[in-house]
Formats: sequence, C-alpha cells, structure tokens
Amino acid sequence: VQLQASGGGLVQAGGSLRLSCAASGRTFSIYAMGWFRQAPGKEREFVASIGWSGGSNTYYTNSVKGRFTISRDNARNTVYLQMNNLKPEDTAVYYCAAAYAHARSFYAPVEEVSYAYWGQGTLVTVSS
Repeated sequence: VQLQASGGGLVQAGGSLRLSCAASGRTFSIYAMGWFRQAPGKEREFVASIGWSGGSNTYYTNSVKGRFTISRDNARNTVYLQMNNLKPEDTAVYYCAAAYAHARSFYAPVEEVSYAYWGQGTLVTVSS
C-alpha cells in the first residue's frame, strides 16, 4: 500500500484543516487506517484510527477528542482527518498509516507498531 498525505498548512489557533490520505496499491477497504503526529523534539504519537468499515469503529487520543474527526471513503481509497478548533500544541508533522485488518472490521489499532505502511507526512502549523 502506498499512502500520500496532503492538506497540511499554516492556520491560526481556533481554525480548521482537513487532512487527506490517498491510498493505492492494494485493496484499501481491508486496511485499518490511522493518523499519527510528531511535534518538533518529540516522539511520534497516535492521533486517531478507524476500522475498515468506518462508522463507530474510531479511536482518538484524549487531547483531540471533540475536535478531530477521522473518516474514510473506501470508494475513493481515502481517509480524512478533520481538525477543528486547532491549538498551537497541535503543530506537528501528521502521518497516515495503514494496518492490514483482513475480516476484522472492528480492528483500528492505536499502537504505532501495528501499522506496516506509512505516508510521507504533512506539516500542520498552528499559530497563536
């Protein structure tokens, strides 16, 4: 699976951005998808994940709950991260990742080690 993330940019605090991650190469619909981020000087951390069936099979790190929404469009082989009410501490390079889920529609891992495929990252900068 090849992943291409886009949609990052510079935004003021309180603003919104939508990240996209386009997948190609294998059957997108059997992969759980995740978003991770790495802030300057920090380790990469989990942000959100979604099972291949979408819907309620989503997980979020506590700091983004209520502000970020992960979704997917299997027909377009794309996963999205809608980010609202952005804060300066959301500044980071955001990475999308894919984890093979096979028949497990509920599978939406939060651990980085579960993801075998990674996109190149897109930079989000939130100014105060």
